[in-house]
Amino acid sequence: MFSLTEWILPLLVGAGTGVLSGFGVGGGTLLLVYLTAFAGVEQRLAQGINLLYFLPAALLALPAHVKNGYIQRPALLPAIGAGLLCAGLGAWLATSLEVTLLRRLFGGFLVVVGLGELLGRGQR
Repeated sequence: MFSLTEWILPLLVGAGTGVLSGFGVGGGTLLLVYLTAFAGVEQRLAQGINLLYFLPAALLALPAHVKNGYIQRPALLPAIGAGLLCAGLGAWLATSLEVTLLRRLFGGFLVVVGLGELLGRGQR
């Protein structure tokens, strides 16, 4: 029989972050935090898992976004191209950095995004 931490908890975290990803809340970022801070997964491996996790989550959310008119078709190809290029460059950079620096950069990114969300609410 599987224990809570071996199977059920990761399943619940994956499902919860999947729902949040579908809403566009940033479930992948939360998944990264869970994997590195609570599951003990090394930062680079957690980022790779997050990239693979994102593909089906995005694919399942896409029809709802198209139906609701949230997709601007003329922007699709440039956005896809820029996203692929930047994802490749980011992955290359992440594998060339020391894990300690990578964690600090990711933590700084979370702080900047969090502050932007907290302080920028009145501007929307």
